[in-house]
Amino acid sequence: MSRLHTKKKGKSGSRKFKGNSLQTEMSKEEIEKIVVDLYRAGNAPSVIGHILRDQYAVGSVRNATGKSILQIIETVAGKKEFPENLANLMKKAVRLRAHLERNKSDLHNKIKLNSIETKIRRLGKYYIRKKVLPADWKYDPAVAAIQFK
Repeated sequence: MSRLHTKKKGKSGSRKFKGNSLQTEMSKEEIEKIVVDLYRAGNAPSVIGHILRDQYAVGSVRNATGKSILQIIETVAGKKEFPENLANLMKKAVRLRAHLERNKSDLHNKIKLNSIETKIRRLGKYYIRKKVLPADWKYDPAVAAIQFK
């Protein structure tokens, strides 16, 4: 996601290889088993992708199995209430609110909290449009504090 209230252009990061990716020696079932095992060990889907890329030399799980990491996890554990990136932003906002309760004069983090909550609302609108979240979902800091303690 782009930077909202700054003039910065964002962080650079890794990107998918554009071209014919190398095929892995592992079968579809082996990759799915590794994904499930890593998920049960407590890893998030984004971390699972990094582990598969770095340790198992699987460039793209979707190309190798025909399913994304999230689809493989949903067949085993069911659907999550919130997508990973939205949940991470909400956890960050809850932690920042707790910090601001202790440090009331921290103006820099008050501004950052506003920026984070704006990102949450924007992402919420996107997931409502994609029908991942219910149509009546609204971000409420008090409810988020209960859910992400």
